[in-house]
Amino acid sequence: MKTHLFLIAIASATLAAALPAIAQGQLKVAWELTEGIRAPESAYFDQKSGHLFLSQIGGGGGKAKDGDGWISKLTTDGKVVKDKWFSGLHAPKGMRSSNGILWVSDIDRLVGINISSGKTHRVHNIPGAKFLNDVAAGPTGIIYVSDMPTSTIYQLRGATISKLASGQKLDSPNGLLVSGTTLFIAGWGKELNDSFEAITPGRLLAFNLQSKEIKAITRVPTGNLDGVEFDGRGGYFVTDWSAGTVFHITSKGAVTSILDLPKGTADLAYLPKKKLLILPRMMENTVTAYDLTNFKP
Repeated sequence: MKTHLFLIAIASATLAAALPAIAQGQLKVAWELTEGIRAPESAYFDQKSGHLFLSQIGGGGGKAKDGDGWISKLTTDGKVVKDKWFSGLHAPKGMRSSNGILWVSDIDRLVGINISSGKTHRVHNIPGAKFLNDVAAGPTGIIYVSDMPTSTIYQLRGATISKLASGQKLDSPNGLLVSGTTLFIAGWGKELNDSFEAITPGRLLAFNLQSKEIKAITRVPTGNLDGVEFDGRGGYFVTDWSAGTVFHITSKGAVTSILDLPKGTADLAYLPKKKLLILPRMMENTVTAYDLTNFKP
């Protein structure tokens, strides 16, 4: 089994290397943060407040219930407004706002934070969840959160948590993104072991929230996919955490590698008006923003 997983990892890296790639000169570093950064997992831009929020796991790792995780508040040009804007979390990961509340996944609970006050709004424990990851918000205020190792997606309606979907067909969902009645899923892969190694790399999927039908946007295994954001042109920016690759994926599923970084490229943010791609580089304790003004898909 270990040999098989090793070969799969090599195949995944080879796949990323074999994909079409753009000249990385098209992407210029706009700003970078390293000071005070500790295992950054997710960057999220809240349009209403105009601020970036950055989840930081801290020193204990993604599974540790140690209370040393926090959320930082930044400007879009990389200045720190407040480092520990909200602290006392365990291992915060994905974030998304709805109706003035920033929802954050935290291992086995979903934490709501009032953006105006920076105070706790509500905490929802999710029995059975093992490693909650990304968060998405629907247009009617329903909140979705992925649990990668159990290949499950939960939903929060009002004050009630329920299971939306589960099974290998979801490719161990990591990144989530909603548009209308479609939930886009960045899959980590199928048949995960305890170290999150997947027998088959994941794909970008489209889940119909009404019919629960699943369609593959990328029809072949693509990578250990983490973050997903719209590109403002009908396509997507997607990260591969294990390979460190950033992909551009068209609506028809054409995949292009646009950045090759070290392992740990996590849950990204993209600001279409500023053409700014913000990447938490988890294993390097770094956040880098790239100017995509010259990027041509």
